[in-house]
Parts: sequence; structure tokens; C-alpha cells
Amino acid sequence: MLFQRLEPQLRPVPRTARGFRVRVDLAHTKPPVWRRIDVPGDITLPRLHEVLQAAMGWSDSHLHRFRMGDDRNAPEFLTQFDLDEGEQAMLEDGVRLDQIVAAQGDRLWYDYDFGDGWEHVLRVEEVLEAPPAAPACVAGELACPPENCGDPWGYREIAAWVRSGYDDADLPEAFENAREARAWLPPSWHPDAFDLDETNQMITMVTAEPGPLTEELASLVEYSQSRGMRGLRDALAHPASHGPTEVSADAAAAMTEPFRIQLDVVGEGASLTSAGYLKPADVLQIAQRLNLTDWWPGTANREDLTWPVAQLRAVARTVGLVSVRKGRITPTQAARRCAGDPAALLDHIVGRLPVGSSDAERHAGWAALAVAGRETPAELWEQETSGLIFELGWRDGRDGYSPPDAGSPTLTVLSVLAGTPYTRGRATGVNGSVAAVARAAARP
Repeated sequence: MLFQRLEPQLRPVPRTARGFRVRVDLAHTKPPVWRRIDVPGDITLPRLHEVLQAAMGWSDSHLHRFRMGDDRNAPEFLTQFDLDEGEQAMLEDGVRLDQIVAAQGDRLWYDYDFGDGWEHVLRVEEVLEAPPAAPACVAGELACPPENCGDPWGYREIAAWVRSGYDDADLPEAFENAREARAWLPPSWHPDAFDLDETNQMITMVTAEPGPLTEELASLVEYSQSRGMRGLRDALAHPASHGPTEVSADAAAAMTEPFRIQLDVVGEGASLTSAGYLKPADVLQIAQRLNLTDWWPGTANREDLTWPVAQLRAVARTVGLVSVRKGRITPTQAARRCAGDPAALLDHIVGRLPVGSSDAERHAGWAALAVAGRETPAELWEQETSGLIFELGWRDGRDGYSPPDAGSPTLTVLSVLAGTPYTRGRATGVNGSVAAVARAAARP
């Protein structure tokens, strides 16, 4: 007879929601790594998964699964990713904890990282008459094992080595030397460390909800979560992403100045060279007014050899401020309407974000807006945007599996707004006004 797994039998949804105090033990760890958490009974399994990841200290970089028993054919719940891969069982979405457990001693199993095989046992210690306002960790002991340390045996080897004071005699077999092992370990990781306040800060962060999002961006968040990825959601749920979307008049003037300089030089229209570039006198005037000539190594009078000027023209065209036709560059109707009003000009640019016509460009654009809106330092925009694009399924076209380049028209627009024409082509630090612009573009 073919093996057939039993279907989960859910309890009726209670008329009155209660709470549960649950002890979570990481199986096969001695001494045990454990946490005690208070959760509302109506918490869904996907949200419970997020709480467990934060409470234990995992990074949510592997697949997971909930089970209702510890035997071979115990009923289990699948993620959308599992269903997309052809597996068959009840979807975890929408299933509440109080449909699975109801009384003291009831248990639920949670598996994480099927390669390393981390098994967690959740046991109800107490039924709370009033559900907690939000999930919280109330106690715990020992640090979560490092991700990808192998399995419980690999964790025990690493823990013993660290507890020994990094004695070479106890160096885990997986490493050639202590230097390699120290470089691999998470910074400051110690098996006996546990910080309750830090744990609850993580729980608060992962359970925070993104604010209102545009329909397209919300669909990308849903898609990435269905693949078991949460980077995009976490970026949009970050406290900084809930910040203001308004910018001051001075900030609007500073951010739009490069565009207004270009529009002023172009005037009602300017002829291009036979090769389609701005004429040398126009290039030099823009470069001088942007102070490019203070640091640009060349004469800054040829557009094809002065990339900040060329980039500015490309961005202005991308956001609908200039058009090129029959050998002339001219301001668009939108530019004519708002060129003298920095706030209106900025509103026009925000309304065009993210820019791009292909799925790849738009997905990269939304990722860039999420990263910038979280008030990420500009020098980290590319790295973090690349990670989010990777989570959305995009790969480097050269090898088919590495994270893709983060470059996109939207990221270029944000860079210009952050002042790259004035800062040797590279923005640094947190620009609160650009973050506000990114947040405004992401909200309906």
C-alpha cells in the first residue's frame, strides 16, 4: 500500500479568542535551547512561523513546516512554495493556532531547514484567558545555533569549541583552522548568550505590518512571501518605512536643482549634434552650474565623455521632463508646467516612480524604493536592492544563479535626487528627503 499522510483535523474556531503560553524546545540540543512565548490563540501559522524565527534567532533563510505529530504520517501543513512544487496537503495560510491546540500539554511540531534538520517542539504550558496584545517572549535560555552549522551534532561541536575559549584541541572537524572558524561564526556569537529585550525587539520588528502599498508592490510582497522570502516585506514593515512622505520646500529645491539647471539650459529647445549629443557649449554650461568642473578630470564639454551630464539627460527623459525628436531636445509639457516650481517638479518625478517598462526594471525599481524608503545609507542601496531582486526570482544573466546587478532606472533617479551630480557621482549616508520620496512612491 502506498504511503498516505493523514489530513489535519482542525478544531472549530473558538467563539472567544484566548492566549497561550508556549514553551518552544529545539530538539536534540543539550543543554536545551528553549524559549517561552505568549501568543494570541488566533495567530495564524505563517505569523507564528515569523514569531518563532525571531524568538529563536533564526534568519528565515530556509524552508519550514508545521506538523501535528512526531510520527511518520503525522498530519502537516504546507507553505504556498510547497504546493507550487507539487506537494499535496493543507495550506498553512489561514490556519489558527487555536484550531490545533486548546489545552495545557497540547503540542505542535515546527521544522526548519530541512537540510540541517532543526526540529522544534511547541508545548502549551498555560492557557491565557485574555490573549496578549502582541506576541512576546517571556523567558529563554542559550543562543540559537548558527545558520548552516550542519545539524545538532555540528552545533554541539561549535558550542563546545567556543565554550572552551576557542581551544585548538576542540576545533570542529568542519574547519581547517581556528581563523577560518572564527571568520565563519556570527560576530560575538556565544552558545550561552540570550538577550530577552533584543529577542522581543526582533519579534516586534518581524510582526510589524507594512503600511498601505500600491497594488503592484503589494502583489510583489505577496509573491515573495509565497516563495518563503520575507526581505521585501521586512523592508516595508521597518519602522523607518512608516515615516513621513512630505519634504520641505528647501529639500525639494535641492533635489530638483540638477533637473532645473538642465531645463534652463535647454530652454524652449536645443539642437543636438549629428551624433545625437548635447552641443559642447550646453554640456559645459550644465557641468559648470553643477560644479562638475571642480572635480571632473576632463574638459567637461562632451556629453559622451562626461557621464554625469549624460546620465542627467537620460534620467530627465526617463521621468518625462525632456523629449528628443528630429535632432532636438525639448522640454515636455509637464516640464513647462512645473519647471519653476520645485515642489511640483518633485511631485511629477515621484508620480513616475518606479520607472521602467519591463518586469525586471519595475521589480528592481520597487526593490530600490523599499530599500531607500527604509532610510538605508546610500552606499548600501545596490547591495540590499540586489538581495531583494534575488528574492523575487531574478538572477545574474551571466551564470543564472548569482544575485543580479541592482542597477535600474529607478535607482539612478534616486541617486540623482540624492545629489550624485554634486558628490563625485556617489551618494553616501541617509538622505531623509530621498527616503520620504521613496515612501511616497510606494504608497497609494
